[in-house]
Amino acid sequence: MRHAKKGKKFHRTSGRRKSFLQNLANDLVRAGRIETTETRAKAVRPIVEHWITMGKSRTLAARRMLLSRMGNKRVAMKLYEEIAPKYASRAGGYLRITKLATSRKRDGSRLAVVEFV
Repeated sequence: MRHAKKGKKFHRTSGRRKSFLQNLANDLVRAGRIETTETRAKAVRPIVEHWITMGKSRTLAARRMLLSRMGNKRVAMKLYEEIAPKYASRAGGYLRITKLATSRKRDGSRLAVVEFV
């Protein structure tokens, strides 16, 4: 039973899973829109939304937290300086997941698009 077990494992150990989700989230912030599987999209949404919420506070501590959590200075500064201020008046719900009608050819996984609102 999976009681009180939040999130998917993606058949990875905890360190590789954290790195995988961090890279996926960085790609989303860098590009503004990515196409991935539904499960990956649902897993990356809370991470990026939490980062945006941190960036909205516009403090030095928030900036340093973003730099440490994201691992990429250029992408972290883009989120802090460009993306987060756009959502200053919005109370959550910064991302949109749109399910696509197509599936991936090699394994049949359902695809989705994740983008900023």
